[in-house]
Amino acid sequence: MKIKKQDKVLITAGKDKGRTGTVDKVFPKLGKVLVSGVNIFKKHLKPRGEGKPGGIVEIPRPLPIAKVALICPKCNQPTRVGWQVGKKGEKLRICKKCKNLI
Repeated sequence: MKIKKQDKVLITAGKDKGRTGTVDKVFPKLGKVLVSGVNIFKKHLKPRGEGKPGGIVEIPRPLPIAKVALICPKCNQPTRVGWQVGKKGEKLRICKKCKNLI
């Protein structure tokens, strides 16, 4: 996946379009990412005994990876991610706009 945990991303579609946040968790098999403070839904819970009262709880839900764009830490713009092979054969992520390593 081109987006990893702790990356800063911009939301490009949906009700939170234009907002930014950091990636908390990545779900590669589902093709989704969990972004902090974005895509918050409210869930109504029934009381489950004395220790667990009911109420309305805010729950963050994962977004499809196609609806987020990585923000380059160097040029601070939303960009696509490219790949470059390093000296030891490892794959490195690069910014398509400024060509710097991410």
